[in-house]
Amino acid sequence: MHHAKTQYMKENWEQLFKDQHETCNRIGSDWVLADLELKIGIADNVLTDLNPINRLRSPIENGTTGWYIWSGQRFSDDADFFKPYCIKHLIELKPSIIKYLGLPPGFRFLIDKRI
Repeated sequence: MHHAKTQYMKENWEQLFKDQHETCNRIGSDWVLADLELKIGIADNVLTDLNPINRLRSPIENGTTGWYIWSGQRFSDDADFFKPYCIKHLIELKPSIIKYLGLPPGFRFLIDKRI
């Protein structure tokens, strides 16, 4: 069973990496690996249906990808606003954001499903 799950994850990640490359190519950007084992900062409100979803990639450092993701119009300066998640867990939590994670540091974008 473990082998089947590992194979499923591998196949999905291969497709998601292809999606990342396509996203970068579409907007004329280089692709920068966001390692599956590194952390990403996600606010709890991202795991809800709150819109818009904001993404900001800071420089890669200290075991993080540099990505910070939150929903809504504002984010908080509270120390616990962003929770650390390994990217590999996003396939179950919020797979729709993975295709953007290959964008390089300095990128910030917003997606609003209501538009």
